[in-house]
This record gives sequence, C-alpha cells and structure tokens, in this order.
Amino acid sequence: MAAPTQTKDLITCHVLDQTRGQPARGMRVRLELTPSTSSFAPNSSSSSTSNINNNNADAPTATLHHHHHPSAPAKTFESQTDDDGRVKTWLPYSADNDSGEVPVYTLDDVLGELAAAGKSRWTLRFDTGSYFGAGNTFFPEVAVVFEVQPGQNYHVPLLLSPYGYSTYRGS
Repeated sequence: MAAPTQTKDLITCHVLDQTRGQPARGMRVRLELTPSTSSFAPNSSSSSTSNINNNNADAPTATLHHHHHPSAPAKTFESQTDDDGRVKTWLPYSADNDSGEVPVYTLDDVLGELAAAGKSRWTLRFDTGSYFGAGNTFFPEVAVVFEVQPGQNYHVPLLLSPYGYSTYRGS
C-alpha cells in the first residue's frame, strides 16, 4: 500500500478579514526561518544594554540579546491564501534579483535539518498592504514571530482589519 501524500505542511496559517466577515483570499504570505533572534532579558550581561526608564537612574536595565541558530542558513518560503484564506503548503522563495536559479528545498527538508538543534524561530509576513490596497491600512505588513519545536504541527490564524489584528496558536 502506498504511503498517503501529505496535503499540508507542518506550518500553516489562516487569515480572516474581520471587516468583511470572510476569509482573506489571495493574500501573499512569506514564511522565513529567522536565524538571528532577539529577546529582552532584564539585568543580564550581553552585547547591548540601555536604561529604558530615563527618568529613574535606579530603574532596571533591559538587555537585548542576539542569538544565532547554530546551523541555520536563511530559508524563505512563499505562498498565497486560498479561497478559504488558508496557506497549507509553501514553495521556496526566489527573489527577483536572484541569479535565476530556483531553490530546491521543502519546508519538511528544512525542519528535518533543524530537528537535532531543537527549537527554531520563524516569522510569518502577511502582505496586508497589497491586500487592503495602498494607504488603506495602518499595518502594510503583519509579522508574526514564533518558535517551533521539532515534530510538532503549527497553525497560526490571523484575524485582520485595516487598523488592527490578532493572532494565536491554533490547532
């Protein structure tokens, strides 16, 4: 018996247009492996420290940490929401200024390579400016950054309007 074919990738998303009460059809979306990550940690020794509360010299400082995934080359995927506002599968992104060579990797390949290293950080970039039209939204791009553990599925819904959005980890 043949193995069933995979109908969706391990990372998916769903965009709902709250102003229309409908799925956001035809929105461009990019999925990027984020090798260089940033997080804030109070009172820690690292590369860059600044006092957030300039009015209080005794206030705790926040430190911006720069982490690098050990063996993660930058990988970017692209897709477009379907008639139900969903992205179920991703294709490797090929920029217009690239050499013309089409990247040949899949999301499963990249996640498989990262599995031994543990969690990885990803960014979903929703092209809301093109979806709503130039000048018709306060957020021309919505970026959602999240962490992925090996072997798990991730579904990221985005509830969207021209002047606000909400997201969560779906199932």
